[in-house]
Amino acid sequence: MAKTTLNYFLSWEEAFQSGVQQAGGKGWNLGRLARYGFNIPMGGVLTTRAYNEFIRHNGLQDMILNISQAVTAGNIEETRHQERLAQLREKIKEGSLPQPVVNELTSTLGSLGIVDRPLAVRSSASAEDSAQASFAGIHASFLNIRGLDNILAAVQGCYASLWTHAAVAYRRKLNISDDEVVPAVVVMEMVEARAAGVGFTCDPQTGSRDILVINANFGLGESVVNGAVEPDTYRLDAGVWTAVPRILSRKNGRKEGVTRTKEDGGTQFVQTAEFSSRQVLPDGEIEKLGLLLLRVFEALGDCVQHQDVEWVFNGRDFVLVQARPVTALPRSTFAAIKNQPDIWSNGNYRDAVPMVPSPLNRRFMINTIDAIQKFSFTETGYRLPEGLHFSRFFNGRLYCNLSALQWAMFDSAGGLPRYVNMFWGGHQPEIELKDPKPFKGLSGLKRLWHGIKSVSLTNKAAKNAPQTHARVSRSVEALTRQGFRHLPDGDFIHLYDELGRIIREFAREFSFLSAAGSLPVVSLLRMLERYFPDRALTVVNALMVGGEAGITSADHGYRLVELAGIARRDNDAVKFFAGEAFDPLAWEEQLPEHSPFKRAFHEFIKAYGHRAVYELDIINPRWREDPSYLLDIIRSTINTADLDQFKAAQKEKFARAWHEIQDQVPSGKHASIRKLVGKAQAGAAIREETKSVLAMIIEVYRMIARELGSRFCERTIIKEQTDIYFCTWPELIAVLTGAWDGAGLQTLIAERKVARKEMESITPPDVILGETPKFSEPVTRTSGNCLAGVPVATGKASGMARLINHPGEGSRLQPGDVMVAPSTDPGWTPLFLKAGALVMETGGFLSHGAIVAREYGIPAVVNIPGVMRAIKEGGKVVVDGDEGKVFLQ
Repeated sequence: MAKTTLNYFLSWEEAFQSGVQQAGGKGWNLGRLARYGFNIPMGGVLTTRAYNEFIRHNGLQDMILNISQAVTAGNIEETRHQERLAQLREKIKEGSLPQPVVNELTSTLGSLGIVDRPLAVRSSASAEDSAQASFAGIHASFLNIRGLDNILAAVQGCYASLWTHAAVAYRRKLNISDDEVVPAVVVMEMVEARAAGVGFTCDPQTGSRDILVINANFGLGESVVNGAVEPDTYRLDAGVWTAVPRILSRKNGRKEGVTRTKEDGGTQFVQTAEFSSRQVLPDGEIEKLGLLLLRVFEALGDCVQHQDVEWVFNGRDFVLVQARPVTALPRSTFAAIKNQPDIWSNGNYRDAVPMVPSPLNRRFMINTIDAIQKFSFTETGYRLPEGLHFSRFFNGRLYCNLSALQWAMFDSAGGLPRYVNMFWGGHQPEIELKDPKPFKGLSGLKRLWHGIKSVSLTNKAAKNAPQTHARVSRSVEALTRQGFRHLPDGDFIHLYDELGRIIREFAREFSFLSAAGSLPVVSLLRMLERYFPDRALTVVNALMVGGEAGITSADHGYRLVELAGIARRDNDAVKFFAGEAFDPLAWEEQLPEHSPFKRAFHEFIKAYGHRAVYELDIINPRWREDPSYLLDIIRSTINTADLDQFKAAQKEKFARAWHEIQDQVPSGKHASIRKLVGKAQAGAAIREETKSVLAMIIEVYRMIARELGSRFCERTIIKEQTDIYFCTWPELIAVLTGAWDGAGLQTLIAERKVARKEMESITPPDVILGETPKFSEPVTRTSGNCLAGVPVATGKASGMARLINHPGEGSRLQPGDVMVAPSTDPGWTPLFLKAGALVMETGGFLSHGAIVAREYGIPAVVNIPGVMRAIKEGGKVVVDGDEGKVFLQ
């Protein structure tokens, strides 16, 4: 971001372009705020170059060099060094700014019309207000400065504050060299402050990221920033299920006084009890400020780096005077594992969200997934540490805190880490347990109680699943029945809140509905381990083939097989699919109304049109919008699809497994096993239907986004309708409520597109230990060219390997080929119809790919690290789904 010309005084846009090396941290962040359409005071930045010129002009280089070499963390308290620092500060204050600097400063402030107005003059050092070091309260700021001479004196006061005992000690403590911290100076108009304070986009005490904290006092913000008073404190819900942050609590501080401007310049703190009983901001303004803070978090923090924001309220609007990263959030974890590093894994998340989520979806996605994880424990009465989060972003991709999840599963219900890893998938290690026996002593009784509670809630959720799914479906249908084109802008706020209410209720039940697919499998596995100590998993896999309970993501695969058969017998459909200029988007125009295939495909879209490839991100089109992928699958299987043959193969595989049960298991256990198999199959169906219902809710968010994309494009707020996915919900809501006109949004969109593309190009690590990324080494071949993974679907098959990174590459997969994929979500299901076997780089026993492969009877081996690099495209492989091995030939 280097400038082609170097000025001494920069406008806000020039400060952004010049970067922190010229504008300092505070000045650069103010430049960013101005660039992205935030309301900030008129002003600019005196560059670090001006400081360097000042030092040379006054001959202070040697004095500074000597201090830098002599003063250390160990001797800074010595009197001689304190005196040397005081002498340097005095020389800086007595010095003079070079005339070119003075001339440019005077000229620019004059052209802005503020040279004779009250100004704020604030330090902005090059390492200040960064993600590594805030320098909060270290360097000087001067408020209500009037007249050129006082402005110049304040600038030199900022320079001198670089050499206070506190500033030098801070640098030594953080091992920051003196030449890394070069001061720029922000000079901007004072805002008439009825109230002011600071706002945090997280809870800085606990690290909770779903809470906003606002401190406020009447008058200038100095009294809050300097800790001179106990301010009002407002806590707001920063969740994603309400359009505007809701107030959770208000605490009226004592507000022992206020800071006011003096007529002759400067400020004064006036002690008074006049305001102690009054709330500083009305509730409506608190909520507006909360929405503004979320915009800052999304714009400056990219939904990752939380922000500390100084604000001023002038009675009409909020004006931002500073924003910087929160640098020292506490780590929140369980006491039992606090001495172990956090283990972050993308294992299970790679199924559904292997990509970098769109800006519109990223905060909604991480907060919703995190809430679902938390509900799975808190609904049983188990307490989580305050501020604990199960999810985070790393280079734009989603990761789960597996160390916290492993301990919570162990401590709440006795689940061993190895079982968590088996079901979760991924290549993460297990946490260390001092005592791996979960049900010993008083702690064991508590775990047993929570475990029983969890089983009870899961059984209740499974029993009520049809009603739950139907209730949510009805609610969604009621919201979307009339469409959104007719809605006034303001009505989208109510719509967003109502949709949030639906998903909040569903999120409480989601984990227990999903667990309905795992509890009976665990019970079945434990029962069969007595009779098949080395093959229990293989037998369970075989028994799960072709269940009678409909698995939604498998069902739409069956329906596609049926559709291919219908198309084969429909002359109009055969002509449509065989055409040289095949255009899947023209299916409705090109197929006549009497076409059996067209009628059947309409029914399919009615049932499954809310699904999509990687459907958890609303940037991806739903099948009802663009069914090209589905029609391509039908086209490639029209001559080979045979549902009867498919079902017959499933029955044969199940019969072989049941024959083993009859041979090895006492007949008195057969009925129990049958019952558990039925529950496991029904549970898998509930789990997949639950995902489908979640996709219904997400489709409504996409429908809202598409409508707003059209409106914002018509109003030239954005350039293209699809740009809406590079906005964020707080930004859209601010425009809809009239709190913002959208200025700067197109700039944000353009920068976000570039950033997302850059992050997509970065290879994601499989695991992050603490903050250190770990990449799984590609599996090494044994002498027999064998790769080992987790067997999740029984049987053996051989074929040509097709490395499919995305379902869009599915046209390369021919019937009988072995599909080798990094992960799969429900959008991949149609490709399973062509695959002879499945091999995946990640995945666990309850991954989507595992569930559907078992249902279809396709041999599958998952969780083979680096398999996308170990297997060559087009090479012949043999997949052994019984033993969990892949042989390269």
